[in-house]
Amino acid sequence: MKLKVFYVILIAKGKLMNILVLDDEKEIADLVELYLKVEGYNILKFYNSKDALNIINKEKIDLAILDVMIDNVDGFEICKIIREKNLNFPIIMLTAKIEDKDKITGLTLGADDYITKPFNPFELIARVKSALRRYTSYNDKKENENQIEINGLNIDEKKHKCTLYEKEIDFTPIEFDILLYLAKRRGQVVSSEELFEKVWKEKYFDSNNTVMVHIRRIREKLKENTKNPKFIKTVWGVGYKMD
Repeated sequence: MKLKVFYVILIAKGKLMNILVLDDEKEIADLVELYLKVEGYNILKFYNSKDALNIINKEKIDLAILDVMIDNVDGFEICKIIREKNLNFPIIMLTAKIEDKDKITGLTLGADDYITKPFNPFELIARVKSALRRYTSYNDKKENENQIEINGLNIDEKKHKCTLYEKEIDFTPIEFDILLYLAKRRGQVVSSEELFEKVWKEKYFDSNNTVMVHIRRIREKLKENTKNPKFIKTVWGVGYKMD
């Protein structure tokens, strides 16, 4: 089965969300369009990465589902471009491959989730809704005056803003939620299972390495010393903690 990942970009216009579906295999794009239309989304459908990049540069994006094997610019590269532009909307990657290295590649580049093909369309819809709930909460969260300060790291829950030595760091919604969850439990060891189920709000499976990859991304942005991290420490066999 040809490796694919879709680009679905949801563009909010008031309460209406436009979903852009990008896939060069028409029948797959049509299938995704059909199921998402049933959910009340307005669909913008394209079959090449150039058009998708044009939309990303012009419109407000709320979510993307990326197809890896698009000609010219593949899904991994578009994911990288999105994050380099400091755009923090969620990215879901749908892939036919089951190798961990492909999943880790996407997550390392800034993707928030992945689904392996063949997939159940209802699972895709559930993942889209879950990602949108997190992102909407991230943007529309009620004001909270509490700020957390840890060794020069300031986490402002009210503004969803994080600074290190007064320099702002761009985290994705998932990365910010992980960091905030650990910071709120400073001094406590938090397991990967707990982190995943609290942040993603889904059931954790033993083989899931999603948390590990996101922790790595957060450490990179914090410019952590991998051998002696200052902020997020690994408690081997147990989980992670912030001192």
